[in-house]
Amino acid sequence: MKAVYVIIWVVLCGMVTNVRAGEEKRFAGNLFETLDSLIARKSILHQQKEDTLRALKFQLLRASDAREKYALSNQLFNLYLHYQADSAVHYIHKKSECLQSLNDASLENEVLVNRAEVMGVMGMYNEALETLQRVNPLEMNLEQCSYYYRTYRACYGWVADYTINEREKQKYFRQADVYRDSAIAVMPEGPERHLLRVEVMLRKNQPEAALRALDSLQHENPNDKFRAYVNFTQSLAWEQAGNHREEEIRCLAQTAIVDLSMAVREYAALPKLARLVYEAGDLERAYRYLRCSMEDAVDCNARLRFMEVTEVYPIIDKAYREKEAQERRVSKILFWSICGLALSLVAFALYLYYGMKKLSLMRRHLFAANRELREMNTRLVQTGKIKEVYIARYLDRCVGYLEKLEQYRRSLEKLAMASKLEELFKAIRSEQFLKDERKSFYNEFDRSFLDLFPNFVDDFNGLLVEDGKIFPKSGEILNTELRIFALIRLGVTDSARIAHFLGYSLATVYNYRSKIRNRAKSDKENFEQLVMNL
Repeated sequence: MKAVYVIIWVVLCGMVTNVRAGEEKRFAGNLFETLDSLIARKSILHQQKEDTLRALKFQLLRASDAREKYALSNQLFNLYLHYQADSAVHYIHKKSECLQSLNDASLENEVLVNRAEVMGVMGMYNEALETLQRVNPLEMNLEQCSYYYRTYRACYGWVADYTINEREKQKYFRQADVYRDSAIAVMPEGPERHLLRVEVMLRKNQPEAALRALDSLQHENPNDKFRAYVNFTQSLAWEQAGNHREEEIRCLAQTAIVDLSMAVREYAALPKLARLVYEAGDLERAYRYLRCSMEDAVDCNARLRFMEVTEVYPIIDKAYREKEAQERRVSKILFWSICGLALSLVAFALYLYYGMKKLSLMRRHLFAANRELREMNTRLVQTGKIKEVYIARYLDRCVGYLEKLEQYRRSLEKLAMASKLEELFKAIRSEQFLKDERKSFYNEFDRSFLDLFPNFVDDFNGLLVEDGKIFPKSGEILNTELRIFALIRLGVTDSARIAHFLGYSLATVYNYRSKIRNRAKSDKENFEQLVMNL
């Protein structure tokens, strides 16, 4: 059972650790988002600071009292110190101009410390230390003495950071330690004194003690500047403790957020954060942070910060350029791949287009063939119907003719047996029988034809001019002209056959056909073909 409890405890601890790790990552992600937003809004924040500076400059122009001018010049100096060092020097001169009227030795020493501080920001460390040597701390109050010792400590710290030789570096650090101790001695008890003690702990390589002390300072934030110092010092403690990269990044990100929110240009957190972010693999963000740091260091004329940036900038810049080159290569490959795909699609589209065009042409040909086939089928049906009707009637007519011939033969036989030779010869010479049979034959033909084509007369007249139309007389079904073209509609186009069928001469039929063709509305040459299509 104990083993089970141990396993459960390990699992629960792992779950809690994972939850905390996830929360820390989300927290760091939120910090990066805030920092990215501040970098994007940097010009707006600087413009707001310029507005504040402009308002103070206006007050300074209107001020008449020397002490008020000194106080306003001091405000402008402090605002410009980490924003634009050259302008900070200008307002040190403005403060110096007020000293003759004020006749205050402590303020004269304060101006010297101001000058040394701005020289340190500009990288003029020897000049800064020489200026500090001219200060008489006995003529200063405790607050000014604290400022004096802290400036000395900062200058020696900058010199140590700038020094390559390790032995010399440690010598300057020891000098900085001496002045830090002096500052602690003259400072009243409070958060700033506590923070200097934390620096002493770090100098003694006691990061755990420093972190415990900094935890108590997290709730004592007199201003944004102090909060930035606390966060940056905490990042140094985590760095010294080792294997706490995420904590170090978090503290540096918080420091950089405060720096950018205050619209300062001389800072140490953001370039250091850029290096850690680069090592973590976020090259684009590291390049953006480093570029922002370099721009601000140049604008502020902060030599040390510029040197810090230039130490790591070539490495990140090279990696960023290589990444851009790789992205360009990938983009080119993708571009040409897309171009190739597009050309393939165009070729395929053209192939489909011509295929569809060919298919459309084939469909039109097929449609025309189907239409012709339907017309042919219709004609075949009509031809079949014509044949069926005319064959049936032809057979009926033939049987009728045989019966009539039999009757005619018997009538002649009776006349011959009765020796009525005169009547016999009269009957033989008479053509009435043939006329009646021919008339009956034509009537039968006309009825049969109109049964097949009931609208023939109207359709035929539709092909003729208005004054050339033909209509049967009263008692007629079809007249001679209509009967000729009825035969043509049935496919009998030979004039000799038409003449034989109607009992006319060939010339008569030819004249009828020519006369009617001349009455056609449009194409006289193809008139008979139009008749055949009715």
